[in-house]
Amino acid sequence: MTTIVDLSRTLDPAYRDMVPPAYEPLAAVLAPKIHYLAPGGEGLQRTMDIFGCPAEHLPNGEGWGEDWLTEMNTHCGTHVDAPLHSGSLIEGKPARTISDIDLSELYRPGMVLDVRPWAAPGEAISIEALEQAISATGREVRQGDALLLRTGQERYTPADPEFFNYPGMNGDGTRYLTGLGATILGTDAMAWDRPFPVMKAAYEATGDPKELWDGHFAIADKEAFIIQQLDNLQALPLTGFHVGFFPIKLPKTSASPCRVVGFLDN
Repeated sequence: MTTIVDLSRTLDPAYRDMVPPAYEPLAAVLAPKIHYLAPGGEGLQRTMDIFGCPAEHLPNGEGWGEDWLTEMNTHCGTHVDAPLHSGSLIEGKPARTISDIDLSELYRPGMVLDVRPWAAPGEAISIEALEQAISATGREVRQGDALLLRTGQERYTPADPEFFNYPGMNGDGTRYLTGLGATILGTDAMAWDRPFPVMKAAYEATGDPKELWDGHFAIADKEAFIIQQLDNLQALPLTGFHVGFFPIKLPKTSASPCRVVGFLDN
């Protein structure tokens, strides 16, 4: 028997209403807007309009249920970043899009790197912390592994300012993980890099362009797929499981919302 563990966040429009005003521009990457057409309401009217029938000719005087999604970013909720998100050239070749990635590349042996003891809000997770988290799993990273960072962000919702001031990754840490052979890099934080205000402030203070989105830009050196807004990592062991990342089948996009599922053999 296989135990299935859901590792995805619900794309709940209520999250949009929780977002503090300072972070309102980020609402579209948390959830879409959903307009619900109920079987006895707008769904009924749609059914009558399409078939040209009266309500009394439909079972219980109802039509179908239907839902309209709007303002849905391809980077909405739990999602897979295709290499294109990090630039048009990856390893010197044209960057792949979501539709270029085979599903077999998104079903991989997984490891949870529990970096909570070292993760600090708004700061980059150090290579030393990553090394210790890998050591705690009891095995080395293998080529093609999916590494899932548990930073502790499961404690927060979009109503909490802490949700937006998450521990992140920088270029050096990202290159360290891809250099070990990982092809999928996941995090329970809202994003892979440090928070945007942190990177902007560091850039303004130093003038160093390496402060800007360096975790994502590191993928240009060695291809990997970044997964953000994971959930429920506490339900997984540190290793000994597979994980699948199942994106919506979109053409040529830089990302896609996905359902992430852990598979544990009992």
